[in-house]
Amino acid sequence: MYIGHLAVGFGIRAATTNSDGGGSPSLGTCILAAMLADLLLGLLLLAGIEHVRIAPGDAVAVPFDLYDYPWSHSLMMLLVWAAVVGGSYFARRRRGLVAVLLAAGVLSHWVLDVVTHRPDMPIGLHGPYVGLGLWNSKWGTAVVEGAIFVVGVALYVRATMAEDRLGRGGLVMFVAFLIATYVPLFLRRRR
Repeated sequence: MYIGHLAVGFGIRAATTNSDGGGSPSLGTCILAAMLADLLLGLLLLAGIEHVRIAPGDAVAVPFDLYDYPWSHSLMMLLVWAAVVGGSYFARRRRGLVAVLLAAGVLSHWVLDVVTHRPDMPIGLHGPYVGLGLWNSKWGTAVVEGAIFVVGVALYVRATMAEDRLGRGGLVMFVAFLIATYVPLFLRRRR
């Protein structure tokens, strides 16, 4: 999942708008929470700690075999990462509801990936592995993830107000960029 995770970030930002009288976290902070697992995966791949191989045909929607990524994507570690994110936010801002929502955003990554991945999503560091395999349907993935994205952005737009034209234009450009980087994944031909 890609834009579905980003949608969670938009949704968290919408849910935290004036949630308890304090300032809301930035959209960037909310997206960071929802995308933390993938950011960690990139760092851990570069460090040689986790492993992924390019495998065209492994799944219709993505050409990756995600065979070793427990530190960034296992349920056990995402519970730990969620506690770190929520606890850090609470320690700094003393806003419990926002801290819980950010932690839930971290954990949502595993839930959404279970829906899309084949059974390669680890529960613990060494399995067992689960996954419903939505990635085996290019159009099913596009429809489900696209719907999640539309809902997340709609919630955000409804809950927030840009202060000026730059803010409105920035949002439109950001959403257009996300869509422009997502659509080509489904236009490539399968080999």
